[in-house]
Amino acid sequence: MIKLSRTDSKNADFKALVVALNAELAVRDGDDHGFYMQFNGIDDLNHTIVIYVDNTPAACGAMKDFNGSAMEIKRMFTAPLFRHQGLAGKVLVALEYWAEELGFRYCVLETGKRQYEAVSLYKKWGYDIIPNYGPYEGVQNSLCFQKELNKTTIKNES
Repeated sequence: MIKLSRTDSKNADFKALVVALNAELAVRDGDDHGFYMQFNGIDDLNHTIVIYVDNTPAACGAMKDFNGSAMEIKRMFTAPLFRHQGLAGKVLVALEYWAEELGFRYCVLETGKRQYEAVSLYKKWGYDIIPNYGPYEGVQNSLCFQKELNKTTIKNES
């Protein structure tokens, strides 16, 4: 049984998934990991999603206000045991829908070029590559994406 929970960054299950995410990214990012971690704190994340499979935390994601019209997607992760089951897509769509409920028109995000699965996921769900923004400007390993939100599309995709 799959259950999706809207919560915040104080949620213990969200925190545990982020610890696992950080450990995986430390390996993938190598020497770049410290640079990226400075932008990935979770203290100020008031909009997080945790997906449970049979009461086990399996996937998560979060978002925060980016510029008043866009939310920035953060901390997307699916635990290894639960990959290839479509959970990341469910988290992403749930975040998009929540962002739209809050009055936002876009979602933006950054991911590393070495996160091949993430790049594929975002392209699959209609995100377009945009010029690197903010702290990622000029960072060769970063890819930034944007998607315009549309309730009808989001409802049909979920």
